Amino acid sequence: MREAKLFSAHFVDIQSPRVEEVVRERLRDSGMITLGGFSSRTAVRDFASRIMDIAPHRDSDPDGLTTIRDTRRHTHLAGYGGFGNGELAPHTERSGVPEPPRLMLLVCGTPAYVGGECLLTDGRAVYTDIAARRRDAIVALSKPRTAFFGGGDGHPTQVLTEHPDGRVSVRLRLDGLARFSPIVQSYLPDLRSALTTYQIRLPLAASQGYLLDNERWFHARATFTGPRLCWRVLGDPHVPLLKGFSPASPFTTTPTTACPVTVL
Repeated sequence: MREAKLFSAHFVDIQSPRVEEVVRERLRDSGMITLGGFSSRTAVRDFASRIMDIAPHRDSDPDGLTTIRDTRRHTHLAGYGGFGNGELAPHTERSGVPEPPRLMLLVCGTPAYVGGECLLTDGRAVYTDIAARRRDAIVALSKPRTAFFGGGDGHPTQVLTEHPDGRVSVRLRLDGLARFSPIVQSYLPDLRSALTTYQIRLPLAASQGYLLDNERWFHARATFTGPRLCWRVLGDPHVPLLKGFSPASPFTTTPTTACPVTVL
């Protein structure tokens, strides 16, 4: 029931004549949107093309979409966890490149028999929680070049990037292609705890999906059985967004996930 309310609270009708405008408003507000009514892979690409410049990458197919399923060939390969059926730790997309794509769209084509729920965490809630308890952790996690994400061609970076205007962006992976400086090692338990505390579970039925701001939201996946198949699209919005998110007031003591919005 809670998951159904979450989905409906953030829902945008892809058939709405104002969908591009509404998507921009929702991304500026909460950074997360739920969607439905995708009848085919082509429908997913058509919608994505209306709101972003699709960014092809290593795992994408010729049309720019990535087919996410258990291939049974990638289970033990670092960086290919999405192509198995195991649990995925919270992460942001393309963390190992200098400029990760700003948006991530995921649509379910075939749900799992059991499990496979999407697990989402608002970076704003994580930041607020850690800042309220351990400001020194925020300082450490924001230090440049304290993390290295990716293989030999990866990227030195940091989990939190604080911009001159006070906004914050997140970047993370926690798999075998993540290495952290001793400066931040002792703070990783605090980070993992906050990621779990504010995680929300979002099961997707066939034709349903979500759109995330990749500089604000972490996403993960529960283990599953069955022929789960999803399509993922990465890209940058047609209309630029401000970097990351604006941290909550320092007087806020209870972090919240994205604010509920009116259903269209």
